[in-house]
Amino acid sequence: MTIELAALVPHVPSITHEEKVPEFQREMVNAMKKISKEIDKIKPDAIVLVSCHWPSTFFHYVDCTSVHKGSLTATEAPDLIKDVPYYFPGDPELGNQLVEAGIEANLDVKGVDDPYFVWDYGSVVPLRYLTPKENIPIVNLSVTLAASLEETNKWGQVIAQVLRESDKKYVFLSSGALSHNLVRGRHNVPTVSEHALDKQFVNLVKKKDYESAYNMLPEYARMARVESGGRHIAMLFSMIDKSWTPSYLADGQSSGSWNALITFAEKDYSHLAESPKIVLA
Repeated sequence: MTIELAALVPHVPSITHEEKVPEFQREMVNAMKKISKEIDKIKPDAIVLVSCHWPSTFFHYVDCTSVHKGSLTATEAPDLIKDVPYYFPGDPELGNQLVEAGIEANLDVKGVDDPYFVWDYGSVVPLRYLTPKENIPIVNLSVTLAASLEETNKWGQVIAQVLRESDKKYVFLSSGALSHNLVRGRHNVPTVSEHALDKQFVNLVKKKDYESAYNMLPEYARMARVESGGRHIAMLFSMIDKSWTPSYLADGQSSGSWNALITFAEKDYSHLAESPKIVLA
């Protein structure tokens, strides 16, 4: 078996509690809840998630903890994300496999096995909608600021190879935004120039021109300040089979950033889309 589904998923703070989600972000929540049902059908043995809000300086970290349990108050937004509980199983066997494979590939990879390690909101927020039963083992990955996009993509390829060679089923989630030049006011959208780059990038993805989209990433990240420098996207591209169908399901602004839910799988999920705001050519 192999990677059954890969996805770019949003984690904007104001969607943490469904009853408080602003109207202009509600489609992202609705779409994630629909994809949750598809994940249930897949019955993955584990979810591997890279979060832009677990930034590491020098090493690629893999969370190998057997149980992820805690209560999150986000330092960035403690008014929006306060005392949010989570309780997920981990997958130490898979986590350690990824660490060993990374080291064999001459990458700076380290495992973390610490029951007191507190998750970030890039992990907690999307999983509240995508795995509300908290019954799927999770392996978290950091984004490494000292690593180039090329190195991050290579690390993703190592991970993808481990997952594809397994006899189990996996889902890969990339938690982060597209353009991410933040300003005050969650209702604010990206600038015209930033959003033009968002549209260009998304159109390349929709056309399955992943090579051009990846080659666009360095300048796109620099000019539109893509979250984490685009590292989460560089890793996501490592997971995508060229034969898969990309489905652009939902999007929305958050304080000048642009956030999207895009799935990649053999199955076409585009029928689950409501009315994404981005205008695609």
